[in-house]
Amino acid sequence: MSGSLTVVGLGPGNPDQMTPEARDAVTAAEDFYGYIPYIDRLNLRPDQRRHASDNREELDRARAALEMAAGGGKVCVVSGGDPGVFAMAAAVCEAIDEGPAQWRDIELVVVPGITAMLAVAARAGAPLGHDFCAISLSNNLKPWSVIEKRLVAASTAGFVMAFYNPISKARPHQLGEAFDLLRQHLPGTVPVIFGRAAGRPDERMRVVSLAEAQGEMADMATCVIVGTSETRLVERSGRPPIVYSPRYFKEKSESEAGGA
Repeated sequence: MSGSLTVVGLGPGNPDQMTPEARDAVTAAEDFYGYIPYIDRLNLRPDQRRHASDNREELDRARAALEMAAGGGKVCVVSGGDPGVFAMAAAVCEAIDEGPAQWRDIELVVVPGITAMLAVAARAGAPLGHDFCAISLSNNLKPWSVIEKRLVAASTAGFVMAFYNPISKARPHQLGEAFDLLRQHLPGTVPVIFGRAAGRPDERMRVVSLAEAQGEMADMATCVIVGTSETRLVERSGRPPIVYSPRYFKEKSESEAGGA
């Protein structure tokens, strides 16, 4: 007997930013697996069961959820933001790939959500209006040397960058090191957006230049967006500035590029 497993993105934390499809999936499920703060966001019925776990137990959580679904359960795995962006959808797929054959027969549905960089970008204006990429600064699952190579490649190629997992108690120095590296390849005037808890009551938004950006300006609830030399800042009297990246690409002249 095989049940179903739905992986749901709850959005950045504001209940209004949770999609109707995600709400319907939560209503239909019986057992819920997820990181403790994400499970706590749900208003579960008495007949719905919660299985909360710590943040670094993603694969174990995915395996437990798949085991229950394989036994016929209607299971929901919850993530903050979008489940496919540095979150549980990949862990579930990995567990299926490496697990027993019967897990491949489970009905799997991934329900998208609003990810942190979209919520922060919307608050700031439109910094993701042109080509962009998302990079996790956590080196728990990949070496820091790989992160450094990707930062250089993205900055020199002209991508706006959204940083997830920018800093933690175990990694207090890496965001500052990332800014130091970017300052070698980008102008100091490039806007940097620090978006903490976008859409929640404790939201904090701050825009500084790359020259001013410091690692201590963020915590783990912060998504950091670094613009490019094309990204613009529109100052407004008495209001926060608008940050946007033009949809078009302006080819630099030889003089602007440092040519003769």
